[in-house]
Amino acid sequence: MAGDRHKEIVRHLSEDDLDRLLDETDDDKISKRLTFVKRLYKGATLEDAADDVGRSSATATRWVRRWNKGGLGRLTPNFGGGRPPEAR
Repeated sequence: MAGDRHKEIVRHLSEDDLDRLLDETDDDKISKRLTFVKRLYKGATLEDAADDVGRSSATATRWVRRWNKGGLGRLTPNFGGGRPPEAR
């Protein structure tokens, strides 16, 4: 598909660590983000990984940028829900 982008992903965690965190979390938001990262680790395009977790390419781009800058700490949601304050 034209427009498929492979995005370089920093491997802050091993795949085993990602699997462990996925098994331990009951937070849907974190689970989707970890699943997204795991798909990129396995070579999925940005669009395919985003599709797998029901998110847009724009969201995927934000997630991968945050992950690459600081791992799970930067990727974990830091607001209660809805739109983040800076987007209002």
